[in-house]
Amino acid sequence: MMLTAIAVDAQEKKEPIVLISTSYGDIKLKLYNETPQHRDNFLELARKGRFDGSIFHRVINRFMIQGGGSKDLQTIDNRPMIPAEFNAKFIHKKGALAAARTPDNVNPMKMSSGSQFYIVQGRTYTVDMVKSMEQRMGITYTDEQRKIYAEVGGTPHLDTQYTIFGEVIEGLDVVDKIAAVQTHQADVPVEPIPMTVKVLSE
Repeated sequence: MMLTAIAVDAQEKKEPIVLISTSYGDIKLKLYNETPQHRDNFLELARKGRFDGSIFHRVINRFMIQGGGSKDLQTIDNRPMIPAEFNAKFIHKKGALAAARTPDNVNPMKMSSGSQFYIVQGRTYTVDMVKSMEQRMGITYTDEQRKIYAEVGGTPHLDTQYTIFGEVIEGLDVVDKIAAVQTHQADVPVEPIPMTVKVLSE
């Protein structure tokens, strides 16, 4: 039994942990090993300081906060796109970390941005509402996933459309604070919200 416990602990330690620091507080996230291309890309950008000084350039309360691609609203997201890594076990629950992307009409393979990401805030949905979305989207959630959307919240309509590659493990209150800031045209915060991103463990 002890050998099994040690093996499980070792596996858990392999999930990289990153820290996003802002003037509103820190957001700690784990990156999923099941999405290795997105995980490795995010780690590379963080190690090289590419996110440092970039801003959350799109913020929509009860939806999500998006950043990682710009320091002054002029795009720096010129990295190659990343192939989609969809996984049915990961849903757009509150705190999910996912990759932004260009629309289907120019990106039918739903490939991800080379640097832009978003963190879900979302809202709660009744189980019946989630089941209705399942029918419309042609997907099936587990009972546990339906419960998460009903009790924790999220943005289920984004599932199977964007790659989820991590989740918040500390700092959901900071996500809420950023989501609530005043914005103007194109959902840009009135006061810039710069970030720094540090790799805590790999």
